[in-house]
Amino acid sequence: MTEPKPRPGILDIAPYVGGEAKIPGVKRAIKLASNESALGPSPKAIAAYRKVAKDLHRYPDGGADRLRGAIAERYGLEPAQIVCGAGSDELIAMLCRAYAGPGDEVLYSEFGFLMYAISAKSAGATPVKAPERDYTAHVDSLLAQVNERTRLLFLANPNNPTGTYLANDEVARLRQRLSPQVLLVIDAAYAEYVDRNDYSPGVDLVRNHPNVVMTRTFSKIYGLAALRLGWAYCPPAVADVLHRMRGPFNVGAAAQAAGLAAIADHAHTAGAKEHNDHWRPWLMHQLAAIGLSTTPSVGNFVLARFPYGAPQAKAADAFLKTKGLIVRQMAGYGLPDCLRITVGLDDENEALTATLGEFMKTP
Repeated sequence: MTEPKPRPGILDIAPYVGGEAKIPGVKRAIKLASNESALGPSPKAIAAYRKVAKDLHRYPDGGADRLRGAIAERYGLEPAQIVCGAGSDELIAMLCRAYAGPGDEVLYSEFGFLMYAISAKSAGATPVKAPERDYTAHVDSLLAQVNERTRLLFLANPNNPTGTYLANDEVARLRQRLSPQVLLVIDAAYAEYVDRNDYSPGVDLVRNHPNVVMTRTFSKIYGLAALRLGWAYCPPAVADVLHRMRGPFNVGAAAQAAGLAAIADHAHTAGAKEHNDHWRPWLMHQLAAIGLSTTPSVGNFVLARFPYGAPQAKAADAFLKTKGLIVRQMAGYGLPDCLRITVGLDDENEALTATLGEFMKTP
């Protein structure tokens, strides 16, 4: 018997595997694997989410008009150039489907987000990696990989899983050297955590150039990862394309309501950043003290590298699980000697470093 066959290349995709959430036999594990907000969502967002329950029989606002207006007001943007999606993942996938296909290439940096390659392959395009320098995207390496087949260039800034970033002038240089036919997508999922003077999430580049898009998310500092809510700021022509492609009700009513409340709760967001500003450098200092090196992360996570390579990183991950702690192995990103550790609550960070310290003392 014959059966329906997927398009060539689909079965070559290695499915994305998220961070673990449970440990067999452990009642309450400490999860520091997925770069989730240590403080969780705003209480106002939780209340807004619950309020929607009585209207679950109603379709959501198909254009997410109120939410787009709130995002525009919060960040000083034009509402018509904002497109909301079911997480920034959906927007990344739509951009690949809209602008790339068989015979085309989608470019990203060596340790970039895994969804870039998956989305490229889903569209029939070929994903291409450019080498990084010191675990940071390198403009000249990216430009060296650009050719007549390149259709999109994804730049995670700051990058996940390294936490490093490119300065604004380097991103501007990258865009200046790109062909107008290449769409530069700046994935700024962790932008709210960054306060460096030389950093920009890409708003001005979107405003001034027709081939730049910025994507953002409510999953990180706003603590709404479970609701899958993201947005893109686009040139008008790209926004028009995405609106034509997206589902008519691609963002649910509960996500829109919680997003509206979360973005209005400035005090909660400021508290989340303040917590991260204190505990991220503390965590990096503690890891260095026990013999682990880290990249200079500006996100809400730290990439820890083990001196004896992949076997030691894997053993450390297993040891942490015996103590009820979940972090993220990085072999899938080509970093088998590393673990990525999310900044957690005070006691979680202290438990993590104490346990890793215990592990590093074992022969």
